[in-house]
Amino acid sequence: MVGQLRKPFLSIIIPAYNEAARLPGTLEQVDAFLSRQPFTSEILVIENGSSDGTFEIARAMENKISNLNVIHEDIRGKGWAVRQGMLAAAGDFRFICDADLSMPIEELLRFLPPLLEEMPIAIASREAPGAVRYNEPEFRHLVGRAFNLVVRLLILKGLNDTQCGFKCFRADVAEKIFPLVTIKGWTFDVEALFIARKTGYTIIEIPIPWYYKSQSRVKVLRDSIQMGLDLVKIRLNSLKGKYRVEK
Repeated sequence: MVGQLRKPFLSIIIPAYNEAARLPGTLEQVDAFLSRQPFTSEILVIENGSSDGTFEIARAMENKISNLNVIHEDIRGKGWAVRQGMLAAAGDFRFICDADLSMPIEELLRFLPPLLEEMPIAIASREAPGAVRYNEPEFRHLVGRAFNLVVRLLILKGLNDTQCGFKCFRADVAEKIFPLVTIKGWTFDVEALFIARKTGYTIIEIPIPWYYKSQSRVKVLRDSIQMGLDLVKIRLNSLKGKYRVEK
């Protein structure tokens, strides 16, 4: 019991919308991985708006995984789920983890000390030198690269991949950045990283092996339009002074 009361070194935040089929397997893999590590940890599942029993299934897993905390939110959107998870977490490092585990969970150690010098933000990249993509449809890849080109031109120069769903924030950075995140959907990543860079925090990319999963929630054409509108919103918010962080 004393060990359970210690402040976690790592918080893993898993946004979950209609993930009843694959969430139990993901949680078992994450739990097995964490059980082999020397540091303290917690897993937060943020379920919002599911219609397939995701919340109930995740809650049942709390009986099997002692450091699992499941939170329900009525408001939909991956960005909203991640924001709430980041602010509810207690870890020194807070890691966003997609429920599909398209990046093997063992790669997570490369985002943390001692393998990586302590950094404000480390993001997984499918495009940085050394990264490998597996089984991704060419059309989806091309659309993703086109979006990233726009992001680099308008918002975040120099970052090869802002949309990969695995990112690590140091606790003090997360607690300053995420209260200012306004986008509830997919483009929250870009907004959070834009605020961070505007504030002066260093962002590094970690090349990873990434495996395409056909059950992806992204609807490429529909979501690309909304994401484009979100980029305009980020620029307007910045001009209005909405991203001021007290360092």
